[in-house]
Amino acid sequence: MAQRGIPCLWMRGGTSKAACFLADDLPADPVRRDAVLLAVMGSPDPRQIDGIGGADPLTSKVAIIRRSARPDADVDYLFAQVNVAAATVDYGQNCGNILAAVGPFAIERGLVRHDAPLTRVRIFMENTGQLAVAEIPCDADGVDYVGESRIGWRAGQRQPRSCSIFLMSQAPAAGALLPTRPGFVTVLTASKVTCIDNGMPVILLRACDLGCTGYETRDSWIMTTRLKRRLESIRLQAGPLMQLGDVSQRTVPKMTLIAEPRHGRRHQQPHLYPAPLPRVDRRIWRGERGQRLSASWIRRAGHGAGRARRYAAAQREHPTGDLA
Repeated sequence: MAQRGIPCLWMRGGTSKAACFLADDLPADPVRRDAVLLAVMGSPDPRQIDGIGGADPLTSKVAIIRRSARPDADVDYLFAQVNVAAATVDYGQNCGNILAAVGPFAIERGLVRHDAPLTRVRIFMENTGQLAVAEIPCDADGVDYVGESRIGWRAGQRQPRSCSIFLMSQAPAAGALLPTRPGFVTVLTASKVTCIDNGMPVILLRACDLGCTGYETRDSWIMTTRLKRRLESIRLQAGPLMQLGDVSQRTVPKMTLIAEPRHGRRHQQPHLYPAPLPRVDRRIWRGERGQRLSASWIRRAGHGAGRARRYAAAQREHPTGDLA
């Protein structure tokens, strides 16, 4: 394939980064488009040396955005998870982290006119047929990126991005918010879990049920073969129950462990990322620090007490820092 320049805006959203493209700047043919995205990221290569991917699923993401023809949306957003070590691109999920970058991208690229002090951007998420409304802080010149929100493991502070998600006629990937109903809790591999799909299918379980503290380091997660096998067993069983089918080669559902906080926050939350590697040695990566947890699940699981705070005020601990 001959090389040519393609405009791209490299943006952080939450705890991830993505190459953001206007849909019209990419090939219309899905096969050619995937080839371009793989080349952009440098996949398949565990180090992604020949591309802009960061050798990690968190930095091997793409947002494809266009002005929407829908009366209820300003822009359409298609998320693509580009595999690091294999020549595949997965469109079977949303990404809430990158969703936070869609509104600023739309304003920066002239798809939406900005209004100070707050611009509302209606985003149709093509992956799951959902609508999100993002509120983007702006000043007279455009997006205002300076603020007081922070993520404990990275430097600096930024403005918060508020996103409200509304389910449309097309269901989420798993078909329902609680796809394993009846019953809030499902027992898989002798562990009590709750399966939730609010645009990103996740499995919630208590760290103590796995003999963990929730504060283990990334290296200890990767090297614990017995824990990896148990988590993968739970994930593979949950796939069909969540209407996702065989998930052995997919990056969803994601595993989230909840533990008691140690530093005064509401709860501790390491988020585990299944990487699509060979079945004989599937590694567990810590990925997105899942930012939309069910407050009722936390209360029922015994973590946190009293009335749930508003999402914007929630504070979460993580082995590498906290979200505030």
